[in-house]
Amino acid sequence: MAEIVLSALLTVVFEKLASENLKKIARSTGVDSELKKLKRSLDQIQDLLNDASQKEISNKAVKRWLNGLQHLAYDIHDLLDDLATEAMHRELTEEFGASTSLVRKLIPTCCTNFSLNTRMHNKLVNLTIKLRELVEEKDNPGLSVKGESPKQTNRRLQASLVDASSIIGREGDKDALLHKLLEDEPSDKNFSIVAIVGMGGVGKTTLARLLYDEIQEKDHFELKAWVCVSDEFDRFNISKIIFQSVGGGDQEFKDLNLLQVALKEKISKKRLLLVLDDVWSESYADWEILARPFLAGAPGSKIIMTTRKLSLLTKLGYKQPYNLSVLSHNSALSLFCQHALGEGNFDSHPTLKPHGEGIIEKCAGLPLALIALGRLLRTKTDEEEWKDLLNNKIWESGKGDEIVPALKLSYNDLSSLLKQLFAYCSLFPKDYVFDKEELILLWMAEGFLHQSTISKSMERLGHEGFEELLSRSFFQHAPDDKSLFVMHDIMNDLATSVAGDFFSRLDIEMKWEFRKEALEKHRHFSFVCERYMVYKRFEAFKGAGNLRTFLAIYAVKKESWRTFYLSNKVLDDLLQELPLLRVLCLCQLSISELPN
Repeated sequence: MAEIVLSALLTVVFEKLASENLKKIARSTGVDSELKKLKRSLDQIQDLLNDASQKEISNKAVKRWLNGLQHLAYDIHDLLDDLATEAMHRELTEEFGASTSLVRKLIPTCCTNFSLNTRMHNKLVNLTIKLRELVEEKDNPGLSVKGESPKQTNRRLQASLVDASSIIGREGDKDALLHKLLEDEPSDKNFSIVAIVGMGGVGKTTLARLLYDEIQEKDHFELKAWVCVSDEFDRFNISKIIFQSVGGGDQEFKDLNLLQVALKEKISKKRLLLVLDDVWSESYADWEILARPFLAGAPGSKIIMTTRKLSLLTKLGYKQPYNLSVLSHNSALSLFCQHALGEGNFDSHPTLKPHGEGIIEKCAGLPLALIALGRLLRTKTDEEEWKDLLNNKIWESGKGDEIVPALKLSYNDLSSLLKQLFAYCSLFPKDYVFDKEELILLWMAEGFLHQSTISKSMERLGHEGFEELLSRSFFQHAPDDKSLFVMHDIMNDLATSVAGDFFSRLDIEMKWEFRKEALEKHRHFSFVCERYMVYKRFEAFKGAGNLRTFLAIYAVKKESWRTFYLSNKVLDDLLQELPLLRVLCLCQLSISELPN
């Protein structure tokens, strides 16, 4: 799905090419003819994108062609930025005259020490040649110019939050699990596990949240805590979140043992309800260490565990997990219609029923897929659009793929701008809780929200884009704080899939090894903070001189006790070699000195 980010990127490139300041500097340096050739090639490329977007789903040759083009588009974008910077440099030089030292302070030196008549001219020629080659290669994957069919939309009011009373098809599941949680079943320990097992997107977290919220209103449990576990089973971090949730505050601990002693004191002889959401770990040893403080709780304490895997439960000797199945056809139909039509059936829209029934069948009872496509079709009133969605080739491409085809369809329906904004979120790890305003600031810094043809501020565009992604279920409200947001882990997988090689994320304990050619493709990079981060962790990125983003991500709450330490060598050696950075975020890192 490389076409999506590429389309938005080319939009910005065309805007830059139309800039009067850029044309002026191009004429004065003799590169205007090369820029015109470049634009002609880009025009031809642009005409092919609509066809490419349809064919890349099933045609690997088209996908490779688009990938090469996107890499080239980034290079063109960088070159035009260089030209724009040179224009600014000359303007300031004229204004301040001989005060070149002041100009150097205002304009980065990496952008001023070049000769436009040689280096820039050669770059333009080289990029134009590569573009011409791509245009000539279009026949190999069978690309042709195709117009984009106009889409009629009738936007009904969309709600990003679904009231608990409107959750469909899970009433029996909720009642059965509520009984398990409130009964005093015999146990050789003071706590027992209530496990909810099911495939991704089936609604495990939603069901756990319904149970948790309902029990909040009862006095059955004295202490309650919710932890999103996800891929990384970090015993220290999980224990710390539980400690904070049961009233422990932001006290700092040197090691896990001291933390667990304090946690044990907090929950001693008290009945605890703990939710461990999205557990992936299969390690019995990890669980045994994590669970030690829970033994001090009062009898009747319960741990709700949601997971896709049975392996850890089997090792724990747990033989009665609650298997959450997909929705029945009737429940699936009601859920889909509620989001697509605002009512529980097709009675008011009989012409849409046959296509809707087919789409529901293809969603295979998965609530996440039904909601995503329902919200997509809420903006469609034409029967042909429903028919096109039902017959889309993406349904066939999903075989053997962990990403649900329905979510790919929902993604494909987004505008090129929204696709780019969503792909950027691949920089976030699973279960990462983010702030709306901070994300919009990142989009602005990256240059995604600059559209000269629209008389709206970047902030307004960002807010509208965010709300649209929220209304389509790409984002969700965070469980414990409705002012913050999170992505479902399958949506996170989708973002990673569509982002491709141009976005990379360094998770905890992950190591990167790249060839030089691969490094040159990386444009946006994030890393999940560890307590102590040495230079070796980032060494592979020393050759990634095209990076635009160097973003620190925190797996714990930002207001938490934890401070992170980054090797000075990263600042001294690595960041010096990243002249194209647009976003540099090192917040909450303990930095003792800055490089010159």
